[in-house]
Amino acid sequence: MKQLAQKEIEDAIKNMSLPGRVASYKYYGNGHINDTYLLKLDTKQGSKKAILQRINTEVFTRPDELMENISGVTSFLRKRILENGGDPERETLNIIPAVNGRLYYENVSGDYFRAYKFITDAYCFEQVQKPEQFYQSALAFGNFQYLLADYPAETLHETIPGFHDTKARFAVFKKAVSDDIMGRAGEVKDEIKFILDREDIADCFADLLAKKELPLRVSHNDTKLNNIMIDKKTQKGICVIDLDTVMPGLAVNDFGDSIRFGASTALEDETDLDKVSCSMELFELYTRGYLEGCRGKLTPKEVDLLPMGARVMTYECGMRFLTDYLVGDTYFKIDREHHNLDRCRTQLKLVKDMEEKWDTMNEIVGKLSGR
Repeated sequence: MKQLAQKEIEDAIKNMSLPGRVASYKYYGNGHINDTYLLKLDTKQGSKKAILQRINTEVFTRPDELMENISGVTSFLRKRILENGGDPERETLNIIPAVNGRLYYENVSGDYFRAYKFITDAYCFEQVQKPEQFYQSALAFGNFQYLLADYPAETLHETIPGFHDTKARFAVFKKAVSDDIMGRAGEVKDEIKFILDREDIADCFADLLAKKELPLRVSHNDTKLNNIMIDKKTQKGICVIDLDTVMPGLAVNDFGDSIRFGASTALEDETDLDKVSCSMELFELYTRGYLEGCRGKLTPKEVDLLPMGARVMTYECGMRFLTDYLVGDTYFKIDREHHNLDRCRTQLKLVKDMEEKWDTMNEIVGKLSGR
């Protein structure tokens, strides 16, 4: 996206129904998709803050549908949070509408902006610093699933079509191998074979969904620690944020992506594969928190498939990294040569490690679920 000029930011600010005068604003956060600004407001109740974002329409091509999803989900969450005696001002995102009453403002250049109330006295962690934070993220994402268990997931729009359609991504991968437009397939034969030999993983959830053995749910699809707001005082996870990828999906995928990212003993692009493994201590900690947060809303089949969720999502991610490497690194940003290949190899090492610890993972889930 083009960089925003000061006048464009201030035009967007003027077109939002902010609860006060904007005293200052600055670029905010570490997001890679949308442009985010922190606004400081002077109000009758004192100083307040708000968030202004320009939606990346290169990624989210239907911002109207995106905002419909977020509005529907957050309105439903507010109602459920109130029923449970919670504070909807802090426990879910709150949209500030545009002055024309819409959920967003579109300027003359076709840029889309939205605004949210700022959640005070809370922060996010980019990486797990201590196990309790990982547990709190599990509780929060599990509670998110609990609160939205009765939401009609089929009414949500797909903000990124086929985002976790592993079966379709496998077909794209095979085409990338066959076309080999960059002439790189020859150097990654082992990685290609690893993925091709596990086609059953790619098919698993699509087949179960087609047979209605897994329920379609409201899924977050980006269940990393940094999408949980942690209360500064209590150190508890209070709010799930970044709802852009909320759409119809599977709870097991949300669980699996958290394990893929959070239970790994190494960074996503670690080059020393000896450092890469799936920590069973962190797997157990997250599983406990997630099941506690869900409070019985998962079906027995979903619970049984939590380890497979971790395996599928890690496999899918590795396959996506290798696909991108084969087609010339066009999707994921890279900082060095072979960056996507390094990322692929960490994911495939994690898959292999999970396979070696498969009985342990299933025993953990069985123990924590009372099976």
